[in-house]
Amino acid sequence: MIPLKASPEQVPASGAGVLPRHVAIIMDGNGRWAKARRLPRVAGHRRGVQAARDVVRAAGDLGLEVLTLYAFSSENWRRPAEEISDLMGLLRRFIIDDIDELAEAGVRLRVIGDYQAFQPDVVRLIDGAIERTAANTKTTLVIALNYGSQNELARSARLLAEQVLEGRLAPADITAEALAEHLYTADLPPVDLLIRTSGERRLSNFLLWQTAYAELLFVDTLWPDFGKPELAAALADFAQRERRFGGL
Repeated sequence: MIPLKASPEQVPASGAGVLPRHVAIIMDGNGRWAKARRLPRVAGHRRGVQAARDVVRAAGDLGLEVLTLYAFSSENWRRPAEEISDLMGLLRRFIIDDIDELAEAGVRLRVIGDYQAFQPDVVRLIDGAIERTAANTKTTLVIALNYGSQNELARSARLLAEQVLEGRLAPADITAEALAEHLYTADLPPVDLLIRTSGERRLSNFLLWQTAYAELLFVDTLWPDFGKPELAAALADFAQRERRFGGL
């Protein structure tokens, strides 16, 4: 287990060749954080949004190229309607309140998943935020909304199958590279480091293809308590690992 806090000398310097290009985080533990304080679950989600703000800022400070946050899975529709409504409200506020800061900080916003299934006003907010930040180049913030990796893989396979039926692709040309070209993340680097908070140790249908060679890090910290020191500690841990990608 890595230390919960990293001292400045433990943090890899930007450009030192040891930073991951792409960090993905399963933000877990909002409900348990609230329960431990005898607060409603929405209070944990509110504090989780603040943690996301802190981590996005830290990602820019620490020199990360891509940060992906798992915000709402395709399985989250099974939660109570009141909680889903609270989450959608928090998503609206996050976009409205934070888009100016993201744009000024050079953050490019991307969304993966079928977010078109959300209410029309939420879709319009997301589309507007994506368009406004499209030219930014400092850090790419990817938010997974109504996302499930198995659905993403099925979608890619379906698109390839349609090309075969149309005669534009031969079955023999369906390669791993061809499938990857039809994923939501086709233009992004593979995930180098996957972090899950709250002590759970599973991927929960998140970026299954993209994390094929990722380093996995499971920390006990609940998401609302995760911030820049914890992210820096995770990067320090990553810098100490030896990656072979199947070689010697």
